[in-house]
Amino acid sequence: MANTKSAIKAARRAARLTVRNRGVLTRIKTLHKKFSSAAASGDAKSAKAVGIEYVSAMDRAVKSGVVHRNAASRAKAHAAKFVMAK
Repeated sequence: MANTKSAIKAARRAARLTVRNRGVLTRIKTLHKKFSSAAASGDAKSAKAVGIEYVSAMDRAVKSGVVHRNAASRAKAHAAKFVMAK
């Protein structure tokens, strides 16, 4: 347990941010699964739509600091390979 006043506040903040970050990461994972299944099915229209949504979610996660910018860049490049190829 935290001993100082600032450590107590930091623990509260960490708990609050963990809940927010978990929600964002869950949404990203769900969109990634949807994108992967759409790309595997060969349906170019749905793959492009879900890919754009996935990339947008990654950009927002980077903006809020949930995902590292290089990790998002790598994921976006991977998504672009499927979207542009179809």
